[in-house]
Amino acid sequence: MKDRPNPEKLLDKAKAEALKAQQGKLKIYLGAAPGVGKTYTMLHDAIQEHNKGLDVVIGIVESHGRQEINNLCQQLESLPKQTVEYSGKLLEEFDLDGVLNRHPGLVLIDELAHTNVPGLRHEKRWQDIKEILDRGINVCTTLNVQHIESLKDKVAQIIQAPIYETVPDSLLDMAETVELVDIPPEELLIRLREGVVYIPDQAKLAVTHFFRKGNLIALRELALRTMAELVESQVLLYRKGEGITRIWPTNDKILVCIGPGMESLKLIRAARRMAMSLQAQWIAIYVESPRLKSTEETRNQAIQHLRVAEELGAQTRVLTGFDIVKEIMKYAREENVTQIMIWKHIRTRWRDVFFKCLADEVVRHSGEIDVYIMTGDIEPTKTTHTIPVKKPIVWKIYGISLGIVALATVFDFLVSPYLSGSNLIMVYLLGVTLIALFGQAGPAILCSILSVLLYDFFFVPPVYSFAVSNIQYAFTFVVMLIVSLIISHLTILTRRHAMMMRLEERQMSVLYTFSRQLSSVREFDELMKISTKYLSNLFHAEVLVVVPEDNLLVIGGSSEMPHNELSEKEQSLAQWVYDLGQKAGLGTGTLPLFDAIYIPLQGRKGVMGVLKIRPRQKGKLFTPDDMRLLEACANQIAIVLEADRNYRLSKEG
Repeated sequence: MKDRPNPEKLLDKAKAEALKAQQGKLKIYLGAAPGVGKTYTMLHDAIQEHNKGLDVVIGIVESHGRQEINNLCQQLESLPKQTVEYSGKLLEEFDLDGVLNRHPGLVLIDELAHTNVPGLRHEKRWQDIKEILDRGINVCTTLNVQHIESLKDKVAQIIQAPIYETVPDSLLDMAETVELVDIPPEELLIRLREGVVYIPDQAKLAVTHFFRKGNLIALRELALRTMAELVESQVLLYRKGEGITRIWPTNDKILVCIGPGMESLKLIRAARRMAMSLQAQWIAIYVESPRLKSTEETRNQAIQHLRVAEELGAQTRVLTGFDIVKEIMKYAREENVTQIMIWKHIRTRWRDVFFKCLADEVVRHSGEIDVYIMTGDIEPTKTTHTIPVKKPIVWKIYGISLGIVALATVFDFLVSPYLSGSNLIMVYLLGVTLIALFGQAGPAILCSILSVLLYDFFFVPPVYSFAVSNIQYAFTFVVMLIVSLIISHLTILTRRHAMMMRLEERQMSVLYTFSRQLSSVREFDELMKISTKYLSNLFHAEVLVVVPEDNLLVIGGSSEMPHNELSEKEQSLAQWVYDLGQKAGLGTGTLPLFDAIYIPLQGRKGVMGVLKIRPRQKGKLFTPDDMRLLEACANQIAIVLEADRNYRLSKEG
């Protein structure tokens, strides 16, 4: 019985294999630089498969004028390209729909990192390839090592030039096979001079810039290291899947702290490389503090960075709290994080003296957790801060706090003939407690110190002087200050804890209430009305549900009547989401210029419809936590729709 396989693991493995069998297989020909022979090798292998009887077509292959490539292309069927007008020019682009309609056994698509002309379905060619794979078509493609997202910064430093086109590392993980096409740099330079790589004019320019021998050697090393890491990853996954042995003895987990600044992208790529090197899980977090005056643009930029981290394989979270450092460390310890990665700006020395640095504070509170710090240039202005540690000054709260201390002083002055000094101190402590209810530490500390000074000045002999005639009063002042600070600190902590509990309770209560409302109805129209109205109020958005009817998608329910119709483009996008079961639209990688996000209503036996949700605040993006809650609500709707359909089918039967 001990050696009996776990039925749940066997079932999960069977489901994964079934899902994998439905998708196409991806093969990537990886090279260190253009001209190493990736396209030639891909065509040569494809011709061999074609001779064996496989239906092979060329989607797009860039020959760059090389006759040997053109000769190989003539031996295979080439699908027509689509012509797109852009900036007054007619450009030929890869025809995605042509491949889907042709549905070959294998399609060859050159240059995986290519950026499509604006107006096509996807922004990047790798997104076209991903859709083709989801449709069950095998793909062969080519990729240079400088276009891998996590290596972008390294390559830019080597070649002293920016890299604009990149491919998520998840594409390499998804590939069935990654084949390294490699030749020595000396041979590549000979090919370049002979005009095999580029035409002579372009070749002369390339030799003086990209194709320097030092660059090629370094890029070759990166390609070999990348291939070695991929092979090692495959070995580890295979052994773990077969239950042979546990290869990695540690359970490393990396936490990367990101913000709206552009340095977060470099931090994310470095975290990805470290996670891949250690075979560790990694998490990207953004701390959103209610006390920071963040603009909507800043918040959206941080959310976009989280999406980049998610594409690279990270788990993402948006945390909410008053103290950024404490929220980071609390989450790190809850998730058993072993390494924290954070950015530190190089600042002038006087700023480090007067203002706290987030990275230094994380190191100070890290304890047993290792902290890796990446540095950048000196900040030219205050606006370059992405996650400031210094809290913004709220002058209104400071004014109210000073008013409370003044009232306490006036009250003590009026009743001082009738009350002892200890009772007068209690009035000041009451005032400090009231100030602490605002949830601001600064006003509470200031008023604690001010209360001690005012009590000394007005009520301790000699009055109207800060001098102390009896040493006992000095002890009283110290105790009074400590007690007032403790009271203010505990009051603030209690208030913050209550707010955090309400935020954490929100998701559970939302799902519970929503599921109860859905379970209480049976009619389809009433179900649509409740679903759209509830989600509209919850996410402050316009909600539309599209369901299939007679092989067409029709509107099942809408939260707002003026927007209960779909345009031709929206209908096309909804159909795409329904067919592939993937979300698209606002904030995603597929047609992100749309003002709404489209989420499939995924049931147990397929997609039951499409949920369209458009934020009322133009341009607002949903956070990863909001997206998870939204997808959970969409799953609830799909389950009820599936149950309703099964009920109607049983009645008809």
